[in-house]
Amino acid sequence: MLPISKLEAVERRFKELEHLLCSTAVLTDPMQMTRLNRERTELEPVVAAFNRLRDLEKRIADDREALSDPDLAELAQAELPELETERVQLEGELQILLLPKDPNDARNTIVEIRSGEGGEEAALFAADLFRMLCRYADGKRWKIEVLNMSEASAGGYKEVVALVTGQDVYSHLRYEAGVHRVQRVPATEAQGRIHTSTATLAVLPEADDVEVQIDDKELEISIAASGGPGGQGVNTTNSAVQIKHLPTGIIVKCQDERSQLKNKAKAMKVLRSRLLELEQRRQEEALSAERRTMVGTGERSQKVRTYNFPQNRVTDHRIGLTLHKLDRIMEGDLEELIAALRSHRQAELLQRGNQGGVEARA
Repeated sequence: MLPISKLEAVERRFKELEHLLCSTAVLTDPMQMTRLNRERTELEPVVAAFNRLRDLEKRIADDREALSDPDLAELAQAELPELETERVQLEGELQILLLPKDPNDARNTIVEIRSGEGGEEAALFAADLFRMLCRYADGKRWKIEVLNMSEASAGGYKEVVALVTGQDVYSHLRYEAGVHRVQRVPATEAQGRIHTSTATLAVLPEADDVEVQIDDKELEISIAASGGPGGQGVNTTNSAVQIKHLPTGIIVKCQDERSQLKNKAKAMKVLRSRLLELEQRRQEEALSAERRTMVGTGERSQKVRTYNFPQNRVTDHRIGLTLHKLDRIMEGDLEELIAALRSHRQAELLQRGNQGGVEARA
């Protein structure tokens, strides 16, 4: 059953927001206007779906009444099953729209990709994953800014850290966190044997300065010469910045810019996001251990997906989904995978809600 009273409350709040956004007090306060506009945008799909549902129910009621009219009965009888099916679908859509939102979903995101087991092949695979995410981001019209990059001697990346900015970035990329495994024949393999390598992908919601307060006394900052391919200007300056957060032992390095100040600012951005993630994990564990079993926890030790090149196959182990279009996925065609993961998570949340379990975030 749909919570009609909740839908009506959302509708009242939506109308209130439209009134507030026209008021002089809000129009002269950019921060408040941004906040209220964001809330209105979040509520708008719910209100639109609720209005469609009411219109649909009126049509169903009219058709049922028309069944007693000899001139209209045949037409109404033919139309009713289609309208009933549409109503069931719309009610399901509204149940999903009413799920509690994760406040991180609209955030920009820091992505960290590191080569794992497999030596040179793992570094090449890490580079392939970064290229895949860049292609996906291009399709979403997101922007990617590299914060730190460590190249491997034979090509590929030992590590790459990037900031992805755009609309609802975290809500899409959150499902990419975990250990990704590749099965393919390396270019250096003379016998044609398939090797298995891994790369780790971490997805962190970007933290605002006000959310994570860091005491300068808790930081150990060191400066060194930046590393990179020979001949580049980055090698000629002592601009690489490494920051260690003493209470947690977290170490962040940034050497992408020639300026120490810019590298320090980028490193602090990554540090804040890692500390925010750490605190959010602690809070989630305190609230409910069950939440972390929904669609994977994002733990870096968890194998989430296998890329089998000889079979052109990708398998997501969290939901048992296999797709035979690896070539397209490596070009950034991730929509089917991410949509399936989101749907699975939503189904789990709906089931928990129907069972009266602990409220979880969508």
